[in-house]
Amino acid sequence: MSNSAKILLVEDDDNLGFVIQDLLKVEGYKVHLRKDGKEGLMQFNQEDYDLCILDVMMPKKDGFSLARDIRKINAHIPLIFLTAKSMTEDRVEGLRIGADDYITKPFDSEEFLLRVKAILKRSQKEEESTDSSAVYEVGAYQFDSDNFTLKYQSEERQLTKKESEILKLLCQHTDKVLEREIIANMVWGDDSYFVGRSMDVFITKLRKYLGSDPRISIVNIHGVGFKLQVED
Repeated sequence: MSNSAKILLVEDDDNLGFVIQDLLKVEGYKVHLRKDGKEGLMQFNQEDYDLCILDVMMPKKDGFSLARDIRKINAHIPLIFLTAKSMTEDRVEGLRIGADDYITKPFDSEEFLLRVKAILKRSQKEEESTDSSAVYEVGAYQFDSDNFTLKYQSEERQLTKKESEILKLLCQHTDKVLEREIIANMVWGDDSYFVGRSMDVFITKLRKYLGSDPRISIVNIHGVGFKLQVED
């Protein structure tokens, strides 16, 4: 991966954020800077990034919470945590989430850039199309997320783009709770009240579309999100 890599930087300290952004831009990276976790999540859903650099202590949504949400959307994107802390439990938490590196402030600029370069290079080598399969088996259904089609026996239904995007997210997280916030930001780029109501309508439609196989259910986890379940 060349220095044209796209990086999402989420840092609430204005001065440090601009310094890091300029540092990376000088190296040729394309950098988007956001100042809190909620803004960071919304930005992450708007573009494809090669690396996320996240401050740990941030308003609205801390770096660890943001990283967990990002991992649900993209399990393989490299993550670097920035922190003023050096406590062992913070490092353990960062590693548990799947951080590729953990950098304590203040840090040496040259070392920081070398770490970024090394992670991007390693990521390029490890990059596999683990999510490239566009076809999902959902009980007795076959869902083609690229062509927006849902097939049951000889019947094929054409889904809308949003229906397909929601179903794809549910398929990627089968038997796991998928938070409403994640769906809203991924599909609509917003998590407002009205988006939430629209989401409920789409979920109702998907339940109806999948109704021919009684083993399939989209469970509402009240106040949290949804879970796609397929009984054996």
